[in-house]
Amino acid sequence: MTNNNISEAAQIIKDGGLVAFPTETVYGLGANALNPFAVAKIFEAKERPSFDPLIVHIASFDDLNILSKGINENVIRLAKHFWPGPLTIVLPKSSVVPDIVTSGLNTVGIRMPDNPIALELIKQAGCPIAAPSANKFGLLSPVNAKHVRKQLPGIGYVLDGGNTRVGIESTIIAIDGHTCQLLRPGIITISDIEKAFPDTFVFNNSKPDKLVSPGLLKSHYSPRKPLYFLDNRLDFPEFSGLILHCETNTCYNAQRVIYTSRTRDKIEITANLFASLHAMEEDDSIKNIFIEPVEETGLGIAIMDRLKKAAYRYNDRMD
Repeated sequence: MTNNNISEAAQIIKDGGLVAFPTETVYGLGANALNPFAVAKIFEAKERPSFDPLIVHIASFDDLNILSKGINENVIRLAKHFWPGPLTIVLPKSSVVPDIVTSGLNTVGIRMPDNPIALELIKQAGCPIAAPSANKFGLLSPVNAKHVRKQLPGIGYVLDGGNTRVGIESTIIAIDGHTCQLLRPGIITISDIEKAFPDTFVFNNSKPDKLVSPGLLKSHYSPRKPLYFLDNRLDFPEFSGLILHCETNTCYNAQRVIYTSRTRDKIEITANLFASLHAMEEDDSIKNIFIEPVEETGLGIAIMDRLKKAAYRYNDRMD
């Protein structure tokens, strides 16, 4: 059912069940992070491979010391600056975190969501909540309750908080002493961290050698219809949808055009990105989706990260 009774939802979490709930980024599918049997239900419902670790959501800074044994002054300062907010910090896990949450790794991703429904759910449940996005694995991330119901109709309880504000998943970083490594780009950029903490962190730009966080697979976030980047073409295959980020006088022969922004505002693009893809996916008149790329600077890095992964499986299908 879709509801707004947080107390009922919290009881379901306490009883080892699943609840879909809004965050500021996307909707999550949550279970008691300290109950491995409850967490296993997440993998089953999403058809998620067991090698892909989950993020644990908290509502209190005190939970950091419960979930991780790697807390230092830099981590505390970073967390207090950006939390609640769309930043996940990967840290050495403590023994209370079940291996199923971390896919057997000795690290765990932790964040405090900036959404009153999410925070109240965690508080009333009385436990940290493990929650990936509330969708089938590899498909479009949900940014409202309708998207959750479309992909996960079997989920018994969905807290409806309307459309999410940020629209893409959290930034993920790993901290080791003074070294910071970006694992997944998001609306909080490396530049934001550098500005907040000048001369504090050394940034490691290498790619991780194993799957230490969500969002690292080449193919992810994909619509059920073929997705391609817009090139210089004006003519499209029949029944094509086009997603643009700015008003234009160019005449395209697309079946449908959706704008994520009228001015290439990257915050607007981010907030409307998955909603636009869902709209094209749900439109029975659309067979192929074309989307305009953005410049890969600042927030554009996170936008293109999602789009490249969303389009990856369709790369070789277009003439």
